[in-house]
Amino acid sequence: MVTVPPQRIVFFGTPAFAVPSLEALIGSPHEVVALVSQPDRPKGRGQQLQPTPTKQIALERGIAVLQPAKIRDEPFLQQLRDLRPDLGVVVAFGRILPDALLAIPRLGMINVHASILPRYRGAAPIQRAVIAGDAETGVTIMRVETELDAGPTFSTAAVPIPPDATSGDMEPILARLGAALLVPVVADLAAGRAAPVPQDHARATFAPKITKEEGRLDWSERAPAIHNRVRGLQPWPLASAHLDGARVVLRRTNPDTGTGLQGASEPGRIVRATGDDLLVACGGGSILRILEIQPEGRRTMTAREFIAGRAVRQGARFT
Repeated sequence: MVTVPPQRIVFFGTPAFAVPSLEALIGSPHEVVALVSQPDRPKGRGQQLQPTPTKQIALERGIAVLQPAKIRDEPFLQQLRDLRPDLGVVVAFGRILPDALLAIPRLGMINVHASILPRYRGAAPIQRAVIAGDAETGVTIMRVETELDAGPTFSTAAVPIPPDATSGDMEPILARLGAALLVPVVADLAAGRAAPVPQDHARATFAPKITKEEGRLDWSERAPAIHNRVRGLQPWPLASAHLDGARVVLRRTNPDTGTGLQGASEPGRIVRATGDDLLVACGGGSILRILEIQPEGRRTMTAREFIAGRAVRQGARFT
């Protein structure tokens, strides 16, 4: 058996999604010589600066933390050169890495990407897969190159997306899956036995960053598409509409097929509001069942609570 020498690794990652991969490397024979994270951001009512999730882990483990304002600046690049890294590992870092940075690690840089490439290159692969209603997604370990998420791949694994799962539900599942794939790829690279597979660029699709504006529902879409958008936009920016001039957030829904109410009705119109049934007409004569809903500034309510508390009536219209 070939003995794999410990590798000096610089880890680039910021949010909670990156934490399992960072912890997996810390627990491996390799040495994480530094964490590079985006700067701390103010959070909460007091807008106090809070350390990023990866920074919290690094500080607990005594790992150096770098948080450059600009990753192209020469002083930062020299800091990385001085660390003499064998490999760079990128997991949800949140910035495009320049060629000068990619050239520093001896073995290059690899990325843990939350999709089965070449599908969903870009910033929001988890959300876009859920919004599209995909039955499965996964994680790919790839080499980082100049073109976004276009480098050759080393390892891929798939997982199902349950029909009611939100993006928030899928994120920790994919984070753990990525961590499990990562350490063997590092070992293969260190031993010189990694076999990168070029992507089929003709099959590439893109997953642009989610915007707040995407949260406004379009009731002319069919109910399954609206249901998938409600799932895909959790935990941010959330799918919302207005009822009687007040904003509400849809938290949990289902396309409805068993009430016999399908047919021609104005999209957004409430076709039943009684008991546990809050049913809304959507495009193509389809019906959406709202299970949980949150008035702005209030807690999330069941459909029954919302109907009773707001005197919601059949015939009212979501816009």
